[in-house]
Amino acid sequence: MDSNSWEQIKSKYKLGQFVQGTVEFHAPFGVFINIGESSVKGLIKIPDFLDEGEMREEMYPGVGTTVGAVVVGYNESNCHEVYLNAKPSVLHKALVPLKIPTVAV
Repeated sequence: MDSNSWEQIKSKYKLGQFVQGTVEFHAPFGVFINIGESSVKGLIKIPDFLDEGEMREEMYPGVGTTVGAVVVGYNESNCHEVYLNAKPSVLHKALVPLKIPTVAV
């Protein structure tokens, strides 16, 4: 993938953005997600599923399952992966932005 195409992918999938995709493949280190791009996959690494506890293989979402996740990074070395996070706390922040009231001084 050329650098222009990679920059377009990064512009389309911005950090903090919620995305949905379909589980395509399970790997020992995570789950690959089809995010609708022919040459780029989403990757949810094992530590990025749960806020607490240990993720076990039988807990992986099934192949063909639609999942939601938040863009947290990019694999700059091969330009074919968008890193995703599916922890409940991260999803909550992305889907329900907090409104913090201003404090009058």
